[in-house]
Amino acid sequence: MRIDKLLWFLRFARSRSAAQHLVKEGHLRRNGQRVIRVSQPVEVSDVLTIPLANRVVVIRIEAIPARRGPANEARECYRVLDADDDLAIAGRQGQMPETD
Repeated sequence: MRIDKLLWFLRFARSRSAAQHLVKEGHLRRNGQRVIRVSQPVEVSDVLTIPLANRVVVIRIEAIPARRGPANEARECYRVLDADDDLAIAGRQGQMPETD
């Protein structure tokens, strides 16, 4: 599924054009890589870093939604990653990246 459509389906954007604008700003990341195309494909288990108005959300895609449904249905398709859970940056559960 295209990343702009996914952001709209998961209710991170109010419209598809708003989702496209979010991608074109260049701050969105998929698996640590900057997303520069609105047609970038997204798959299950991808980690998305999404900058919102007042925070940054890191999510792992658990399922690809078939439609833009209610918010409860959308939340079942992803899991929010944070410091108390999996560290999206480290890619390892509960561990910070090693520094040399």
